Amino acid sequence: MSRRLHLGLFFTGVGPQLIWSADNFAAHTHIDTFVQTARTLERGLFDAFFLGEGLRVRENRGRVHDLDVAGRPDAITQLAALAAETERIGLVATQNTTYNFPADLARRLASLDLVSGGRAGWNIVTTDNAWTGENFRYGGWLPHERRYERAAQFVAAAKELWAGRPARSHTDLVELDANPTLPPGPQGRPVLFQAGDSPGGRDLAARHADVVFSANTDFGQALAYAADLRARLVAYGRSPDAVRILPGAFVVLGDTPEDAAERNRWIEREQTNGPRAVAFLEQYWGKDLTGYDPDGPLPDIEPADGELDPSRGTISIEHRTGKAERIAAWRRLAEERNLSIRDLVVEVTPRHNGFVGTPGQIADEWARYLEAGAVDGFNLLPQLLPGTIEDVVDRLVPELQERGIYRTAYEGETLRENLGLS
Repeated sequence: MSRRLHLGLFFTGVGPQLIWSADNFAAHTHIDTFVQTARTLERGLFDAFFLGEGLRVRENRGRVHDLDVAGRPDAITQLAALAAETERIGLVATQNTTYNFPADLARRLASLDLVSGGRAGWNIVTTDNAWTGENFRYGGWLPHERRYERAAQFVAAAKELWAGRPARSHTDLVELDANPTLPPGPQGRPVLFQAGDSPGGRDLAARHADVVFSANTDFGQALAYAADLRARLVAYGRSPDAVRILPGAFVVLGDTPEDAAERNRWIEREQTNGPRAVAFLEQYWGKDLTGYDPDGPLPDIEPADGELDPSRGTISIEHRTGKAERIAAWRRLAEERNLSIRDLVVEVTPRHNGFVGTPGQIADEWARYLEAGAVDGFNLLPQLLPGTIEDVVDRLVPELQERGIYRTAYEGETLRENLGLS
């Protein structure tokens, strides 16, 4: 095949994806963890290392959610350190357009691009959390689609500065008069990644992105998403092949299909351990449930009045209302299937789609996605560090190379070259 699969790894900033209970789990806040992760990915010829970032420590019922990551260094600072420890892999910082300022962020990202020799990327996010804005003097909460309006104006200003031109914007969302202060990096400007899947997010990607990090991993959904995005690209006067599509996905490998399935079941249970399961229900009940056994029945008390408190920042917009109906449905489900608290939370918690099987099975499946034009690759979500990425690099990558759909050496020195972008 003439097309080649591109791979990234998304090192999440928050959430239950990474399992901390494993004996050899690597510490989240230690620089050696990130150095070794990036070096392993580079050995596996990955395109990019994505570093997730949160702008406020997560909370549960008004207190720090101590089952989540805290103390993560600033993403751009950390990636600058990794630039000195790696040679080819792209270094992608998740940075927010709602709470940053265009000229400042454009300069910091341009600095990363220069010090890394043209390997910087920007994962553009808008952050749908009103509570995050409380960390900033000027607030910043915006309605959903208005966040994408600001993001589009923000990115357009950054691109002007990176092109060596003054940036001028005088709107109710972006007020800016700025001149460029740095020369372009070896790849011209940082590569732009975008992860929104709403109509506003897709339009932002079609106008500005080089790579999209979509949630559409199912084959049919991936095909539909790719067709929709390419139509939007054409509508904005861009080539339908101007953007690389990398859905987020987890991978679970086994020696046999049965072995992989059993391993996947273990991962699901470990990601939703007892304390996490109880904390999940506390968001909906609005009460202290720590006295309940996570392997016992659902709480027998009624939830507090009012809809969901978004302070933990992990509840999507559509799930912040209708609390009473959702709890009633969970009780019916738990009774019908004799589910414990933990069983129920495993059942109802949204989970990224993934690929479970032998290395050969997954390589064949990815070849099908690539040949159909459904994806250009995948952005992997690890469950165990370093185990997940070592498995992919040592067991799955050779299978991909054997099928001729994955590089055997980096094509260039910059992230843009390796992604095959103009």
